[in-house]
Amino acid sequence: MLKSGPYGGDMEFGALIANGKLDYLIFLWDPLQTLPHDVDVKVLLRMAVLHNVPTACNRATADLIISSPLFHSIEYKPKKERPS
Repeated sequence: MLKSGPYGGDMEFGALIANGKLDYLIFLWDPLQTLPHDVDVKVLLRMAVLHNVPTACNRATADLIISSPLFHSIEYKPKKERPS
C-alpha cells in the first residue's frame, strides 16, 4: 500500500512510473483547493506525461480509460517514449 501524498505517496507513484510499473494513473483532485504538496503533484503529472502513462485527473477521463476495450486487453502495449 502506498502512502498518502504529503507523506511521500507522490514520490512512490513517481518511482512506479519511472520503473515502468504503472499502466495508467487516475489522480482525482479538487482544482478549487490548494494542495500543501502542489509541487509534488505537478512533478507526478509531469512524469506521467513524460513516460506516456495514460492519466485521468477527472471522472470523465477516468471513465473513458476504464471503459476502453484496451483497458482489459493483454495484447495492448503502449509505446514507451524515452525521456530526452
